[in-house]
Amino acid sequence: MGAYSHILDGYKILDLTQFVAGPTVTRLLAEMGAEVIKVELAPGGDPLRTMYVLKEGRSSLFVQHNRGKMSLCLDARSAQGRAILLDLARVADVIVENFTPGAIARMGLSYDAVSRINPRVIMCSISGFGQAGPLANKPGFDTLGAAYAGVIDMNGHADAAPSPPGAAIGDVTAGLNGAASIGFALLHRERTGRGQFLDISLLDTYFHCHDFSVQAFSATRGDIMPRRTGPNVPGYAPAGVFRGKQRFIVIMGITAAQWRSLCGVIGHPELAEDPRFSTSTRRVEQMPWLRPLIQEWLDAMPSDDEIIRVLEDNRIPVAPVLSVAEAVNHPHLRQRGTVAVARDPVLGSFDVPASPWRFSEFPDPLDLQAPFLGEHNAAVLKRYLDYSEEQVRQLTESGILHFENC
Repeated sequence: MGAYSHILDGYKILDLTQFVAGPTVTRLLAEMGAEVIKVELAPGGDPLRTMYVLKEGRSSLFVQHNRGKMSLCLDARSAQGRAILLDLARVADVIVENFTPGAIARMGLSYDAVSRINPRVIMCSISGFGQAGPLANKPGFDTLGAAYAGVIDMNGHADAAPSPPGAAIGDVTAGLNGAASIGFALLHRERTGRGQFLDISLLDTYFHCHDFSVQAFSATRGDIMPRRTGPNVPGYAPAGVFRGKQRFIVIMGITAAQWRSLCGVIGHPELAEDPRFSTSTRRVEQMPWLRPLIQEWLDAMPSDDEIIRVLEDNRIPVAPVLSVAEAVNHPHLRQRGTVAVARDPVLGSFDVPASPWRFSEFPDPLDLQAPFLGEHNAAVLKRYLDYSEEQVRQLTESGILHFENC
């Protein structure tokens, strides 16, 4: 490991993001040791600072998504504020922004502008629908991306209204895609010395999550019309959520071996040889008939633990449907470090999702805290731009720099 704290130690990131998708990119980079300067627009900064859970005005949601970053809060509408941003762009390795397309250019920080003064810089723009196209200027929220990608229409029961996903899959996965693409762009820069522009959208991210529906619709020229299937997993069978004794349980019997084993377990071994069920595709068509048979066996079992034991002994994939509280406290998630502990001077200690990335050379996570608004104004300007105490004082008194008492 040598002298490096983590894999991105020494890389400088100019973070012009807010809410979730963009901050996920830069949070992941911070968790890998990068120096992240989070620029917050005066006077309020990232709107996530106002969202629950709040304690003494401090948001745990903001803390979750912004650990490990320095906060520089300034008036970007002023000439001096924009000059500071351009000066920071000159020394940055990476710039990440998630404003509506065109907004960053109006701040004087388009990729064309910053690449002229820093040809090695990598700019990653996160948006709802991409930087160009008929939808480009729409607000970029997670659920809107899911709606346009056809993902919401696949979630819920066929005879009821569709439901949004229960987690910000588009925001967080777009953040993962942004961080990954930055890593590849840094590799390209090592080879060529050139930076580049990265265009990551929530819509592209959500559409990329379709494992079955798109190809099934297209390859059959519309003969298969994917639709939401309630507790059944679309495109595979038998697979889905079933009612156990005390909780819901996921059962997957989609391969030939799993199907054969499941037939024996539920007391219908003859179904394994029945041509109506010979493939997963055929079993999808028969799920209205198969589901009651599986449920009948479940109802006859004494407990969920016994259901899971029998299925696992027969090598049939199975899992209990855990609540968030149960997942947070599950020993596997705890032991593996899937659950991280955030520490904050106001909020105290609380659980957050950890980075999903594991590096053998850097096995221990960094101990990171989220910044207060404008906490690092002086430190950033002195360290990266060689400002004097007097210059920082003047910028503060003139209202260019903002901060909260902390």
